[in-house]
Amino acid sequence: MTPVELSRTVLHAVRRAVDEGELAVAVPPERVVVAPPGPGGCGDYATNVALQLARPAGQPAPAVAELLRTRLIRTDGISDVVVTGPGFLNISLDGGADARLARLVRDILRAGPRYGHSDTLAGQTVELHAAHDVRAVVLMDAVARVLRSQGARPRLTCAGPPEDAWVRILGVPSDIPAGTGTGTEGPLRPVPAPADPTPLGRDAARWALLHPAPHDRPHIGDSQSEQHLAQRETNPLFRVRYAHARTRALLRNAADPGFTPEPGPLTPEGDGPLTPEPGPLTLEGDGPLTSEGDGPLTADRDAQGLLPLLADHPRVLAATAAHRAPDRLARHLVAVADALAPLLPSVLPLGDEKPSAAHRARLALAEAAGTVLAGGLSLLGIDAPEHL
Repeated sequence: MTPVELSRTVLHAVRRAVDEGELAVAVPPERVVVAPPGPGGCGDYATNVALQLARPAGQPAPAVAELLRTRLIRTDGISDVVVTGPGFLNISLDGGADARLARLVRDILRAGPRYGHSDTLAGQTVELHAAHDVRAVVLMDAVARVLRSQGARPRLTCAGPPEDAWVRILGVPSDIPAGTGTGTEGPLRPVPAPADPTPLGRDAARWALLHPAPHDRPHIGDSQSEQHLAQRETNPLFRVRYAHARTRALLRNAADPGFTPEPGPLTPEGDGPLTPEPGPLTLEGDGPLTSEGDGPLTADRDAQGLLPLLADHPRVLAATAAHRAPDRLARHLVAVADALAPLLPSVLPLGDEKPSAAHRARLALAEAAGTVLAGGLSLLGIDAPEHL
């Protein structure tokens, strides 16, 4: 990728962020300047475009840089993007999708369940106030968890002390002080649950309260509650937890023939020919994850839908924190679990087949996806079981 092509790539990422409402800039820049990094920088090229956009966007320059970083990191020809100083983007170039795939998987496995956590909101105290309602308090607890993952210090108050069952069964903090919410950005008032969720138990109850958008009515009560406990594909919580348990089972089974996960190409030939499916891959409510010009992350068809979702996980966490909307994270986890399913049958060798580098790479990718699922469920206050 030449400097001119890189400049156009960064400009394209900026314009997409503006078009999709992530950057509120009235007039996007006409051009982006890239140059060798200065003192304290790294990589092949650097740009100060985030510093230029910070004031018109009404956001701190590091936050703008991180937003653009998550977009650029998914681009063919770019191996790494690092934010340094007050908001410089430092870009390293590579030679293909295989290297980008391996880097993403390594990043996830290195970070573990904290993949996607950042210090973007470091030093910020966020005042949260909830009505004395079980769904409002669980929503506030989940929002606080995600805010902490982004470096913020949430301060919680409630119109009344949490009920004992909310603490004991649903796992909300017992020390939330009573308050009026004065000085907060506004109380969290989701549509109340139509029935008591505690008979569902912690995991199913929290999912039932958090998976719908706050303005939607939870499906709780009478026969509706049964769907959250059903172990079948129509239950999204079951799909997410089952997908995670399958990845853990694959790692245990791989230990028998004695091979371990190792990021790399998913097919023996590496990047084979592949025609991407037409149209953008989207996640309802979170905006497009890829668009024309991004290119596939891997040539393997079974993983084609999974990789963009894993790469987008940091942005989803940031959006969940910004919009105080754990339903975005819940829907994202369902999308990851559904995209993981086609990959799982081809991870382990079949019959007398010997474990290959492609098998090790697929096992690493499955482990990375399971790590994202476990980390996301934890932020929602839900257990990710090793067995299911």
